Amino acid sequence: MAFRFIHTADLHLDSPLRSLAMRNGELAELVGDATRQALVAIVDLCLDEKVDALIVAGDLYDGDQTSMKTARFLASQMQRLHEAGIATFVIRGNHDALSRITQELILPPSLKLFGGRADAVDIVKGDLNLVMHGLSFANSQAPESLLEKYRRPSPDAINIGIMHTSLAGAPGHDAYAPCKASDLHGWGFDYWALGHIHMRAQHAGERMVIMPGMPQGRDINEAGRKTVTLVTVHDDRSLSVEERPTSIAQFERISLDLSSASTWREAVEMIEKGLGAARDQTRSEHLVGRIMLSGETPLSWQLKRDRDLLLTEIEQRAENICKTWIEKIEIATNVARSTGDDSAADPVIELGALMRDEIIHQHGVRESIRDLALELRDDLPPDARGFGGADQTAFEALVDQLLSEGSDDMLARLKPEMSETD
Repeated sequence: MAFRFIHTADLHLDSPLRSLAMRNGELAELVGDATRQALVAIVDLCLDEKVDALIVAGDLYDGDQTSMKTARFLASQMQRLHEAGIATFVIRGNHDALSRITQELILPPSLKLFGGRADAVDIVKGDLNLVMHGLSFANSQAPESLLEKYRRPSPDAINIGIMHTSLAGAPGHDAYAPCKASDLHGWGFDYWALGHIHMRAQHAGERMVIMPGMPQGRDINEAGRKTVTLVTVHDDRSLSVEERPTSIAQFERISLDLSSASTWREAVEMIEKGLGAARDQTRSEHLVGRIMLSGETPLSWQLKRDRDLLLTEIEQRAENICKTWIEKIEIATNVARSTGDDSAADPVIELGALMRDEIIHQHGVRESIRDLALELRDDLPPDARGFGGADQTAFEALVDQLLSEGSDDMLARLKPEMSETD
């Protein structure tokens, strides 16, 4: 008789909106509630698949969570599992360690919340003997590996370990309980249910070591399809895994080349077509797209000048596409540079060439922009200074970008408006 469980992590319930434009209240409400709806979807999946257990490998919450509304919501979902006879195994991650709810909330007896000392739970189903191993973060920092604190595998049993770890490190993630995937393979557990890194990964080796990724993205930096992992332990003690989608709202970057667009109407229709194609490829209920425009087009300056009008028009077109939203439009188009000596050249194009080739490279101009960027960065609180980059090279690249984009925006204001037939 097989033993089946769902493995997930990093729900970050009620995570505050981080970069979503608040101008669209409906979109903000959708994304703000998406983490809760993802948990509902996970519980629904557990019930539909009639699994034996749900494993949550840390970070149910997003920090010092104190809302009792969140507590009641979580308890109600865990009660659904309890009533269906589905066990739940949870460890605290670095975010959960800060939460008073995790420490105080009364949850159903079928839920095992592992503490700050390694523990193990014996499970018997038919002829299968399993041991569930877990260890929670005692506080929000875990600079050393936790592996040696886990019990060694029990002989003649399927051993499943639950750990919240940054492994060897990943971009955008601080080091927490670092260890190597090879060390986990060598520990002897049959399956490692990991959490912390928000991108799914299965680490090849003798055993199964899986980071499921988060079940719901929260902004464009967590784009793409989000899933949980359904694991089956077969009667012959072999294991198989499947991905199951869970995200309610899927963030996607939608890159479009407008080089063939010569009128505003053509550009809008190309964007609408690209948005529809992205919607067709999205498995989540909602698509939240960031439109990224590129290419050489005579519309470049008009698109930049009338960015607000373009966004409004694309949002209206998106309403006709099933559950599709626009998070932002980024415009990186440009006008083709003129060649040869043309006395009738567009004066705005000539000014653009002058700015691009000479003015923005002058030392005094660059230093002025650099000083302004430094002043702005230093006036911001520490947690808001990331726009300046992680090092000096990244900051200088930002200055170059500001000079280039600022020039384009200024020229866009000077360019005469084109008619629909231009």
